[in-house]
Amino acid sequence: MTDTLTHSPEAHSGANAPLEKIALETYVPLAKPSLVGLSRAEISDRLGAIGVQPSQRKMRVQQLWHWIYVRGAQNFADMTSISKDMRSTLETHFTVARPEVVAEQISSDGTRKWLLRLPSGDSIEKAHEVECVYIPETDRGTLCVSSQVGCTLTCSFCHTGTQRLVRNLTAGEIVGQIMVARDRLNDWADRETPTGSRLVTNVVMMGMGEPLYNFEAVRDALLIVSDNEGIGISRRRITLSTSGVVPNIARTGDEIGVMLAISLHAVRDELRDELVPLNRKYPIAELLKACRDYPGSSNARRITFEYVMLKGVNDSLDDAKLLVKMLKGIHAKINLIPFNPWPGTRYECSDWDQIEKFSEYIFNAGYSSPVRTPRGRDILAACGQLKSETEKLSARERQALRAMAMTD
Repeated sequence: MTDTLTHSPEAHSGANAPLEKIALETYVPLAKPSLVGLSRAEISDRLGAIGVQPSQRKMRVQQLWHWIYVRGAQNFADMTSISKDMRSTLETHFTVARPEVVAEQISSDGTRKWLLRLPSGDSIEKAHEVECVYIPETDRGTLCVSSQVGCTLTCSFCHTGTQRLVRNLTAGEIVGQIMVARDRLNDWADRETPTGSRLVTNVVMMGMGEPLYNFEAVRDALLIVSDNEGIGISRRRITLSTSGVVPNIARTGDEIGVMLAISLHAVRDELRDELVPLNRKYPIAELLKACRDYPGSSNARRITFEYVMLKGVNDSLDDAKLLVKMLKGIHAKINLIPFNPWPGTRYECSDWDQIEKFSEYIFNAGYSSPVRTPRGRDILAACGQLKSETEKLSARERQALRAMAMTD
């Protein structure tokens, strides 16, 4: 392993780039824990620990589940179907807290990015921050969720990859991002709209971090997010993106059952070793075998291969031809992602006519090849741009951003 403190863009390019980083910290539980992110069985155990009788626990769990995940209750006082005495007991021992919004930025295209504070051990000094992004579209609203503070990996084209890996998120902190989005968008069960439809309809695990290096927490969170009696987002509307942690790909299909996306970005091992250094541990052939064997894969549940378009690096027609050849036999679609620049990067986005030629070749070969429209570039919320820029702000600037977020 390479020293995790070495994290400049230059340090993550070339053959000597580290494959993975070591987490600098571990989560310190809060003295008064939140029930958000706990399974029904875990909530039942917590209730038993504070004296709730076994005969009452199933009913109480159902009540709490409904209030937390259907109604979006932010405190126990609002849970009016639960007796006052029980609400008081719950308030003494637990919270239903989610991450705190430190800052909100709204792009000219309507994309929203939230900087979220994650308390640790009841200490503001130990609080960490992550970003999540809401992307509104005509037929859906997609929330891009983070799984780690920083990132395990060192992909050379990705802004998030230049950060240190601080720690993994808990299941509650992952679920909490969806709850924050619904809070900010007024998107809970009693929201009054002409159609009654949800604003957050899709979730993508494409924010900060490598989800499959935080597998258990991501699994537990997504099972809650997809629960039909709670948040209720279909597993077919949840996509988990990985850079290629091969041992956990099959587990994702078996234990979570969501849609899979692969951050591919190159068709030759020598180039992918540079762009996605994890490739030196799990090379392309091994990764593609895991995709061919992915549980539940079918033409209706295709695997998405993400391919960032880098000028003069991976955007030739020869690359397109090899991409089509190597994906033969996999139920796949290819998402072409125009590179989103960030401060200090050495890459450029492919010319638009080259992207179109690349896409046309893939389409003519029988694969869906949409070109992802860049969203939120002006607030560094686009693919590959997430990094907590507020780390650079003064205390006064951070306080002002927080005040703006609280008054919206």
